[in-house]
Amino acid sequence: MKKAYDETMNIIWKEYNKLLEMDIPAEDSRFVLPNAACTNIIVTMNARSLLNFFELRCCKHAQWEIRQLANKMLLEVKKIAPTIFKNAGPSCKTKGYCPENKKDCPLYPK
Repeated sequence: MKKAYDETMNIIWKEYNKLLEMDIPAEDSRFVLPNAACTNIIVTMNARSLLNFFELRCCKHAQWEIRQLANKMLLEVKKIAPTIFKNAGPSCKTKGYCPENKKDCPLYPK
């Protein structure tokens, strides 16, 4: 399956680059890319909003891509404001219990 995926992705990227070479605008050329294409985002949040974001998105039940991003963001803000973000993370960590009552949560009270 991995081989088939890689071959398909190679074809898609070649077609995308052909469209760019034909002076098709990049935003239109991207229609041939899969929906799961990488993107760049810029986020502006204050500390309180970041803490809330980390509670929701560092949770093991959050979608893996946003969880990965949230954990990377958490590492970065801890460098800048370690006191504020010392205990930041999923709500089961900050609250001491799983607010979603997910028994498979590693921090769910036993």
